[in-house]
Amino acid sequence: MKYTQLGRTGLKVSRLVLGTMNFGPQTDEADSHAIMDAALDAGINFFDTANVYGWGENKGRTESIIGNWFAKGEGRRDKVVLATKVYGNMGADGPAWPNHDKLSAVNIRRAVDASLKRLQTDHIDVYQFHHIDRDTPFDEIWQAIDVLVQQGKILYVGSSNFPGYKIAQANEIAARRGGTIGLVSEQCLYNLAERRAEMEVIPAAQDYGLGVIPWSPLHGGLLGGVLKKEVEGKRRASGRAADALADPGTRAQIQSYEDLLDKHGIEPGEAALAWLLTRPGVTGPIVGPRTADQLASAVRASELELPEDLLTGLDEIFPGPGPSPEAFAW
Repeated sequence: MKYTQLGRTGLKVSRLVLGTMNFGPQTDEADSHAIMDAALDAGINFFDTANVYGWGENKGRTESIIGNWFAKGEGRRDKVVLATKVYGNMGADGPAWPNHDKLSAVNIRRAVDASLKRLQTDHIDVYQFHHIDRDTPFDEIWQAIDVLVQQGKILYVGSSNFPGYKIAQANEIAARRGGTIGLVSEQCLYNLAERRAEMEVIPAAQDYGLGVIPWSPLHGGLLGGVLKKEVEGKRRASGRAADALADPGTRAQIQSYEDLLDKHGIEPGEAALAWLLTRPGVTGPIVGPRTADQLASAVRASELELPEDLLTGLDEIFPGPGPSPEAFAW
């Protein structure tokens, strides 16, 4: 496994990030623990979760599964760079009770303590804002974060789903306050089929020294060999992938993608992950395996070296928007 620094920090993380969103809803606790053990064995040290994972009545369940795994000992917690998120309503489904969601100082304090209890740890390495909060000023957010850093409950702060201007705003206000490191990472939707992040989010992250952590690297399965699986009768597309394939142009695009990779003898899902690892500013994509086999496939992808002619072919099939502002100004 290869490692890199997380943005401008001294924190060294694996170039694959273990996403845990499936732990609980789709993967039971025993299998989740086995996947986390296998990830460590493969050298993956960066684990990502969120307080709302588990969803519905089971919000927090994923953090609890991870906490039970840490409690097994044998250095598990010390080996992991642990990232979780705050923003969502942790109460019953429906409108949140006032101050029980988003990024007020009150909710940040409540949420971090609850996550620490579920995770059975005394600190979170990277505490991430799951979304922007239009109602809470960054001065208040950073004041709350400064207290948590001083208390040793969190070490670094990251963002998720932030537009470029919010990355800039957050870090400019952090710099003005002094003594606050600001955002060190950004999780964004980024893959071959969805490259809009290249216009402003990734350039902003690079300029401010944030590591980029792409989520949904296979775009809901669309880039994972979905047409081949349909033909073989293994699995039919669902969710985002099925919606995308309903468009004839997208189906033709995915067919061209799979045909190209078939010529090179590379599995589509592994190529999609390997492509992200070639992109400027990317720390590592989040992989969310439901099974040990899916984790093994992701590890193989991290070792792939894509030839230049294949990279060129992928750009032709999935052209990016181009640099900003030229992409929309000229």
